[in-house]
Amino acid sequence: MLRFFERHRLVKKGLACPKTRRRRSQSEILQMLETGPLAKSIVFLGFILGLAALIFYSAQPQPTEKFLLCLLIFLTALAQLWINHPHTFARNSRLLLMFGAFLVHLTLMKVLLVLGRDGAFAMDDKAMSLQIATLWLPYAFAPLVMSVLLGRNHGVFAATFVSLWGSIVFYNQVDPAKFLVMSLISGFIAVFVTLQVRRRSRLIRAGVFVGIATWLLALIFGLIGPILWEALPSMNWKMLGFQSLVAVGSGIITAMLIGGALPVLEGLFSITTEISWLEAADLNHPLLKRMTIEAPGTYHHSLVVANLAEAAAEAIGANATKCRVCSYFHDIGKLVKPDYFTENMGYDQSPHMDLAPTMSALIIIAHVKEGVDLALKYKLSQQIIDVIQQHHGTSLVLYFYRRALQLQEDARQGGKIMNIREGDIPEVREESFRYSGPKPQSKEAGIISLADAAESASRTLEKVTPQKLDQLINDIIERRIQDRQLDECDLTLRDLRSVAESFRFTLLNMLHSRIAYPSSQAAKGQPQPLADAPPVSAA
Repeated sequence: MLRFFERHRLVKKGLACPKTRRRRSQSEILQMLETGPLAKSIVFLGFILGLAALIFYSAQPQPTEKFLLCLLIFLTALAQLWINHPHTFARNSRLLLMFGAFLVHLTLMKVLLVLGRDGAFAMDDKAMSLQIATLWLPYAFAPLVMSVLLGRNHGVFAATFVSLWGSIVFYNQVDPAKFLVMSLISGFIAVFVTLQVRRRSRLIRAGVFVGIATWLLALIFGLIGPILWEALPSMNWKMLGFQSLVAVGSGIITAMLIGGALPVLEGLFSITTEISWLEAADLNHPLLKRMTIEAPGTYHHSLVVANLAEAAAEAIGANATKCRVCSYFHDIGKLVKPDYFTENMGYDQSPHMDLAPTMSALIIIAHVKEGVDLALKYKLSQQIIDVIQQHHGTSLVLYFYRRALQLQEDARQGGKIMNIREGDIPEVREESFRYSGPKPQSKEAGIISLADAAESASRTLEKVTPQKLDQLINDIIERRIQDRQLDECDLTLRDLRSVAESFRFTLLNMLHSRIAYPSSQAAKGQPQPLADAPPVSAA
């Protein structure tokens, strides 16, 4: 505080510069932490130190050799991650999540095995206690976390490498070959069962399957029992039942723990799972409720775009639930000035008739920025905000741009009559009529961008036919390609063909014509309306 007043005094005397040094903004600091090499090195070093602590903790034979083996496997994991998952390797938060889950996985196993060695599970028989501890091991912990949060490829990666590390770290406590096989199979089953987790109950189902797999493998490897076929009546069936319960229960308990931790992990690492997308699809969200009252046309438009985008995403294997939810919110910026958008206008004069084309374009373009502001205010997911920013890309507000060119041409023709100089005619700059972007960065954003344009354009068709829809959709996609709006998303030409076919099928079913039934007056033999009057629709 004293330094502030001293500096202010020096500035008044002209002995100090009034400007302050520019400091890094919070976004720059976060960006540095997310992609900087120092933070990445800290994550890697932390995992290596954790592995060293697990190996050197209990005076195992040849700990240095085991540590070097684990280090070589770690370098192999990094190489595979860099080659197969470069986007994950580039983001330090993802690396922290991944290697943190690996370390927690191995630490839980270490704690259980130490407790089993000390006789915590069977005080009278330490060998039996260690055997029960082996059945308690959460083989599917890291694969389940990675599969649900980052996808199946990351789940397979996790199952492979935690199994390799575990077989070395716990070499003197479990049979490494049996451990490796049980860990790999349990992890792969966990990934297979969680390919699409749309409800939390699916996690419990995955835990049941993992538990059954663990029980079968333990039975095959003799970790349950021993079972003596020649002396079945005299066997300890109570102990066998307890061991079987432990084997199955370990998978279920692991899944329950992960289900409880998912909301925390999603919040910490800014990840939206399929479960969260379904929860976000609730139409009772305050913004959507506002839209039904203040901008009903935009609300209906968003619902149709959601149907189009979801069907198209399913056709090409993209995230259909994400497309539906993001489509609900992609036009929330229109809530600020709903009457300036066609779908919300009444039958009276358009408000754009009294505005210059540049001002009209400014209002239209501003709905993207205003949508981002509303999304931040209501704390929507970052992925939804990205779609709001990207769904128009850097495309041109074509109607008002052409209107501005027409007005410019009219002014030029009038200027020849009135002897007005060419320099006095207002210039029309194309940049003033383009959205600020960025262009769509993902398949889902690209699909929503095309669905938004297709739905709006389809409303201009007087009579909907398959041929007209084909021509309309193909023209929209072709214009987007020529304008280079799809250059930064992963949509291939084959994907675009499938998307076009999906749009055509969905729109044709939505916009099909209805049979015009005769009125009740005609049925009673009363005079018919004039021939040019609109028919009474069945709707």
